[in-house]
Amino acid sequence: MDVSITFLGGASTVTGSKYLVRHNGKSMLVDCGLFQGYKQLRLRNWQPLPLPPGQIDAVLLTHAHLDHSGYLPLLTRDGYHRDIHTTPGTRDLCAILLPDSGHLQEEDAAFLNRHRLSSHTPALPLYTRLDALHSLKQFKVHPLHHRFDPLPGWHVTFFNAGHILGAACVLLEVGGRRILLSGDLGRPDDMLMNPPDAPPQADTVLIESTYGDREHPQEALLNELGPALQRLATRGGVAVVPVFAVGRAQVVLHAIGLLKARGAIPAHLKVFLDSPMAVSTTGLYRHHLGEHRLDARQVNTLEHGATMVQTPEQSKGLARLHGPRVILAASGMATGGRVLHHLALHAGDHRNMIILTGHQAPGTRGGRLAEGEKSIRIHGQDVAVRAEVVKLSTASAHADGNQLVAWLRSMEHAPDQVFVVHGEMAAADQLRQRIGHELRCRATVPEHGATHSL
Repeated sequence: MDVSITFLGGASTVTGSKYLVRHNGKSMLVDCGLFQGYKQLRLRNWQPLPLPPGQIDAVLLTHAHLDHSGYLPLLTRDGYHRDIHTTPGTRDLCAILLPDSGHLQEEDAAFLNRHRLSSHTPALPLYTRLDALHSLKQFKVHPLHHRFDPLPGWHVTFFNAGHILGAACVLLEVGGRRILLSGDLGRPDDMLMNPPDAPPQADTVLIESTYGDREHPQEALLNELGPALQRLATRGGVAVVPVFAVGRAQVVLHAIGLLKARGAIPAHLKVFLDSPMAVSTTGLYRHHLGEHRLDARQVNTLEHGATMVQTPEQSKGLARLHGPRVILAASGMATGGRVLHHLALHAGDHRNMIILTGHQAPGTRGGRLAEGEKSIRIHGQDVAVRAEVVKLSTASAHADGNQLVAWLRSMEHAPDQVFVVHGEMAAADQLRQRIGHELRCRATVPEHGATHSL
């Protein structure tokens, strides 16, 4: 039988990554992510998969970000009882991210029910914290560069993808085909993570395209963030920084520490990390030395570079402080979490600042802020945006278009076919064109739900 792949997410959009590989009556799901952003995308999270979870024979996970892992608690709750194969770093991060995701969904449903804001009565969470905790029992870890067989005749090897702790590219060998899935590729010049491995030879490649239509600026993050924080300190404002708890929070903390050490911003500028998930993630860097660029001393500086905020009471107490300060809080696209309360409180003051630290999916609050909208809706209320909005262009943990093409070009032979995934349509299509023109190989942007024979 042919090998086929069905694109159940991450096709013509940057979220919801799910790739179903079938061969000889067996099915493997690579990544199991949540859709985020536009409501019509988020509604897909409530739609059943085209096959019952119990009929999936194995799951592989490239990394822990929720747009790649966040559907797992639903999959396991609804009947998937086999192993979830991934790296140790990804397992450790999912142990933080997934229960938090379930908790936030429970909180959001409770808020909607209290304020009667839901069109459904009662509003229900997609899954619960307990569902997430149960899913973690099915994780099975494998080191990088170690070939293993999740199913008889199906061979898998993980390669370092950079990006975040534990992130891997997946080489799947089945039915005489070699399929390489990039996951999210990091940058060779990332401040925290080691560069991605050179890609192994493959017949078919699925390559992400988050930044496939642009080139990261040559200037360093410090040159971009330093002047912004200096302006903030001078006018005595509050900077609200929506961050992804995994990766982006730590990069920004590391950058702030370097800026203080160099005297580029005041050493007394107060910094708060208001995300229990990000606090826990920061601690993991100590347990995964060698997987990133920081040594033990630098990790210690990272852990002590901010006041770590754990409880809701401590978070609310930040509103009573005076003087300039920087508040890092999840979520990175301002779709939920504690950052919403800080935005509601501080967005209306022109002395303040909102610092966007990476890709903002269309339809999210972060996306609307990036587009310059002067009002955003938070918890059913319209909030005026008078604060300065700063869009960092150098903090991304994703490879840009040039780096993606260079990664593909480093293969000894061009692949037979490339599927350009995990990007908005403009980014995906531009990368598709570049791959076709520069590498002379067949490139396609797959449609959601499409099945292709390999």
